Amino acid sequence: MENDIIFQPLAFKNLTVKNRIFRSSISGRWDNYNGSGTQARINWEEKFARGGVGAIISSFAPVHIRGRIMPNYAMIDDDDKIPFWRKVGEKVHEYDCKFIVQLSHSGRQRDVPGVENLMNKGLSSTSKMDTFHGLLCQAMTLGEIKQTIQHFADSARRAREAGLDGVELHASHGYLFTQFLSSAINDRKDEYGGSLENRARFLLEVIHAIRKEVGDDYHLQVKINIVDENNALYPWEKWGNKPEEYVQICQWVEQAGADGLHVSAGSLFPHPLVPPGGFPLDETNWWYGSMASSGVRGYLNYTVFHFKALRPLFLWLWNRTKKKYPIEGVSAELCKQVKERVGIPVLNTGGYQAGKLIRKVISEGYCDGVAIARPLIANNDLPKVLQTGRDLPEKPCSFCNRCLLNAPANPLGCYDVRRYDNHHDAMIEEVMTVYDPPPFH
Repeated sequence: MENDIIFQPLAFKNLTVKNRIFRSSISGRWDNYNGSGTQARINWEEKFARGGVGAIISSFAPVHIRGRIMPNYAMIDDDDKIPFWRKVGEKVHEYDCKFIVQLSHSGRQRDVPGVENLMNKGLSSTSKMDTFHGLLCQAMTLGEIKQTIQHFADSARRAREAGLDGVELHASHGYLFTQFLSSAINDRKDEYGGSLENRARFLLEVIHAIRKEVGDDYHLQVKINIVDENNALYPWEKWGNKPEEYVQICQWVEQAGADGLHVSAGSLFPHPLVPPGGFPLDETNWWYGSMASSGVRGYLNYTVFHFKALRPLFLWLWNRTKKKYPIEGVSAELCKQVKERVGIPVLNTGGYQAGKLIRKVISEGYCDGVAIARPLIANNDLPKVLQTGRDLPEKPCSFCNRCLLNAPANPLGCYDVRRYDNHHDAMIEEVMTVYDPPPFH
């Protein structure tokens, strides 16, 4: 389609992307237990570059072992990881696709901590466990905060040395930055807690430290909530930050030196709004056991997921707030508030698939581009489909979230067997294609 807004370049201060479709951060256990990368990770990223996205945002890349959400994620915590990330970038660049590595720290939200973290609680803004899984944590000391700030700065340097196109700070979905930003989680009494300005201090200091390390001419964006809805699962919990508070944080982030914003929602992951869509409890029954021992409420959750008579209670809690939001473009209306108040490009994520909707949110000023995860897992070539003028692929993503619930235990892929004409073997064959080429050296 001539002059299609989706396929117009998007220019940041330090980066130009060929179109407005970004592959959002997708978490897959492709790598070695020790955080070194594999050929499977490279093959995975190549699928989306070949499919036509303008840029890929990596999955959760831990800046330190204590901030890992689960084993078998490629880390960026040491200089010995630079050669692997360089290989990833080189492969993606073959398709005129940019690669942005997501610098991340779990805080208390560690789904499967792994043996290295067995005796170490998660580091957080608070010593209170999360209420979903009961993941234990301890409030960071000032020394640990300063040390973690340096971990992020060092990791940004590694990304630049690897020839990657930029970095993204994961400050949404309940991970460490959210634990500082959210008024529902942060209960500190020092300069990192209390007022909104204090709660934002950690994030802003990380941005300043990265700029000091890599300079002002390297792309840096921040993935951030527009709303916490911290009580979306349990109504007795605190709400957390409201949109106007996050708009203010976004303005501070811009002033601190960020080149772009990536707007999402939710103070934990998964959250009833992120990702939007279904919550298939048959999959949860099969695979939640892999993380049942991670938190003190894990076995209670597993009991609820396992016994069919108890599942309606959980689904009532999970779905009660979802009715206020659409599945596709779940946070678009709120994202527009950010777009109207900042001067840097804004991406939005949350259930984008239909070309008509993507064109609407970009052309009408809700955002400058969209970040997509699950619909690209279902159809790696979604950008090429949209470029032909079609609104949807032949077999679109159903937003069933089976990919999400398989991810802690199995290779990431589309597990909606209906899309494979109900042929289980065909589904597994497609999921396993990431392992086909020779191993990484």
